[in-house]
This record gives sequence, C-alpha cells and structure tokens, in this order.
Amino acid sequence: MKQKKDSHIIDLSVPVDPSAWEPEPVKRKVIGHREGGDLLGRSLMYVSGTSLFSKVKEWVKHKTGFGMDHRDFPDGKGLSLMSYTLTTHTGTHLDSPFHFSDVDAQGNPMKTVSEIPLEWCFGDGVLLDLSGEPSEDPVTQEEVRAKLSEIGHTLAPFDIVLINTGGDRFMGKPEYFSRFRGITRDATAFMVEQGVKIIGVDSFGFDPPFGKMVTAYMTTKDKDCLWPAHMYGRRHEYCHIERLANLDNLPAATGFKVACFPVNLKDADAAWCRVVAILQHESKR
Repeated sequence: MKQKKDSHIIDLSVPVDPSAWEPEPVKRKVIGHREGGDLLGRSLMYVSGTSLFSKVKEWVKHKTGFGMDHRDFPDGKGLSLMSYTLTTHTGTHLDSPFHFSDVDAQGNPMKTVSEIPLEWCFGDGVLLDLSGEPSEDPVTQEEVRAKLSEIGHTLAPFDIVLINTGGDRFMGKPEYFSRFRGITRDATAFMVEQGVKIIGVDSFGFDPPFGKMVTAYMTTKDKDCLWPAHMYGRRHEYCHIERLANLDNLPAATGFKVACFPVNLKDADAAWCRVVAILQHESKR
C-alpha cells in the first residue's frame, strides 16, 4: 500500500481591512462592474491606434454614446477595479534590513525587500508559544532558550521562528497598538546568531510598544531604549515579520514549513506578506 504525503495550510496572516482601526487608516476606492465597463470602453482611445486622429475619433464616439461602455458586456457589467492606500507596514508584513538603516555598521548598503534572498522566505518553522506567560515585559533570551529546551529543538540556520505572545487578541482595536510584549535585543541576537534570518511575532510591533520605549527614553535619555531589536539589525542582518495571527492553530512547535514571501516592491523597506504554515503528514492510500 502506497503512502502519500498530505499537506494542510494554515493562514498566519491578517487581512488588510479598511474598516479596522489602524494608526494610519487604510483607504479603499472601488470602481464597480458597471463603471468598470465604462472605463474599459474609454481605454479604447489609448489602444485604437497611435495617431492623434484615431484617439480623437474614439474620444468623440465615447462622448456621443457610440463607443463601447458597460452595455456591451454581459449583464451590463464590465470588470471591477479597486485601489488601496496604505503603508508598507500595514497588516502582516515583512521588514527588510533597509527598514533598520540604509547602511549597516560597516557602511554597506542594507537589503531592500526586492533584494531579500527568496531562500530566506521558505523553510522549517519553529513555534515558540509564550502566550501563557503573565509578563508584560518584552520576551527575553532566557525565555527563548527555556522554550527551545522544552520543545527539544536546537535552532538551525534558516529556521523561521514564530513567537506567539498573545499579542493578536486586541487585533482591530486601539489596544492592539499599545498592549503587547515585543522582543528584546538579546533574544533577537541569540536567534540571529544561530543562523536564523527571519523571526515573526503576533503583535503590532517587534519591539515593545511605542509608548513604553519613548517613556523610557525620555526618563533616561538612553538611546538604546528606542527600537533596540530593530537597531540590532544594523549590525547583524535579519528580517522580522510583524502582525502574525492564528499561531494557536499550529498543532506542534516543529514539523512544519513556513512560506513568507513578501510582495516584490522595488526598493521598499517592507512589504505585505501572506504568511502560511504548511503541515505535512503521511497517510496511507
């Protein structure tokens, strides 16, 4: 009897939702099917020919009602079109090294999204479930080490580490921006120094909340209080994913693949990412 490997895909991403609360609101413009049919008809003036006469002829036909419009399509409906206005850090997204700085500590250019090796974006997943921890402080290196020991895993180069802190429980609400743990610089350094290139977290940001960092800085004037894990990326190259979801749906800490390919935005500091976990198991057929 042959054995077949079955795959099961778990979506670890959040939708880009114009109706959800965001520090930078998402705007959406919708061109419906009827208007889309008219728009396609108007486009004939750009494809009918290269001469000015051809373009003017199609423009006149359109204006006088003799050109193509939505009525020429089945059911009077053409094709829809939508435009979204949002930042590169909206929704589930991957931060490239360029987000941390334009050059590294040695003065070398940092990788933008379009320069990230695709090999980094598909690999063995490792789930560190710290969602039951009562602390509101950022995740420490000691916690990471203890959880790895508990699950019996040693980090390997190009493992993709996903950290569940419970930070997605306020998703879509203002609290999502201010109530999460974040990851310490030391914890980040430990994982990156094992060869990890991508670390993902289920919270709004990778470092502690903005308010906490700024308050600490204003009290101490210590610049190391400001985005410490991000700043570590200036010295040791890595990427991180912010705003993951559904990490509770992963059935085990290891034994799955992660795909996290960002949209190929040229020269971008970050890009939206449909992150999925791919579970595999053998079943008899």
